[in-house]
Amino acid sequence: MVSELDPRRLETFRVVAQLGQVSGAARSLNLSQPAVTAQIRQLEAEAGRPLFTRHASGVELTEAGRLLLDYAKRIRGLLEEAGERVLGEGRLGGELRLGASTTAAAYILPPLLRGFLADHRPAPLVLEVGNTEEVLQWVREGRTSLALVEGLTRAPGLALDPYLKDELVPVRAVRAPKPLAAVRSAGDLGGVPLIWREPGSGTRAVVERALRKARVVRAPRGSDLVVGDTESIKSCVLLGLGIGFLSRWSIQREVRHGLVEVIPLPDLGIPRIFSWAQAGGGAPGQAGAFLRHALAHPPILTTAPGR
Repeated sequence: MVSELDPRRLETFRVVAQLGQVSGAARSLNLSQPAVTAQIRQLEAEAGRPLFTRHASGVELTEAGRLLLDYAKRIRGLLEEAGERVLGEGRLGGELRLGASTTAAAYILPPLLRGFLADHRPAPLVLEVGNTEEVLQWVREGRTSLALVEGLTRAPGLALDPYLKDELVPVRAVRAPKPLAAVRSAGDLGGVPLIWREPGSGTRAVVERALRKARVVRAPRGSDLVVGDTESIKSCVLLGLGIGFLSRWSIQREVRHGLVEVIPLPDLGIPRIFSWAQAGGGAPGQAGAFLRHALAHPPILTTAPGR
């Protein structure tokens, strides 16, 4: 059966599977929607079994589809690696342009960039930073072909590949004012100032969902602060201005030095994932090489969840 599978149809299948939509795959591949549908049907005929189930909002993989997607991804990766090796790094040159949400840009990407630049010929590097919604739009527009974002499981028109586990935790200064020091449960958060990220932030969206799930109805109010970046939130926390929700990746240094403490709230857990966002065609050139480096050398969190 393998010898009968058309590689071009296999790539179309990969893009449809990662986007979960025929229409989105058609846009990404610069094909008409009927052409994409026809290629998928032809591939299913070659495979001898259905690869997708169709529903109103898109498509989902069958068991056979999930198996085939793993091979399709590996084939795509091998082709990119072959191109890099055969054409040489010089042909891959050019600008390395990445996008990232603020937490990822500050605490995940720097060590990855250091390792990548040590192993590759130096290239012009542009790292554009914004909130999650902004960064995803940059990928859709082609402003960057690869970005690292947090807190999402789906992004219409894009492929999201999970990369690192994270946890957003409530944090206060070690010498916090008494009202903040008295917080022992999620319900107690209703009576103390909180420090929020700006609207559109992936961090804020995840926190709001978790608070609703814990039955804490809590929107920003007059005594709260709305702050646009993680370092500013940490500064406000250290001054005792409220409780902030921060990524464990962002507080490793402060926890080690005894400046802030994670508030153990047994009735509130906020796990999330950092994911790579790409258009359906994948990340070419330097971006593709960087992604392969990142997947092979994931950073390690020194303050693990539960500590």
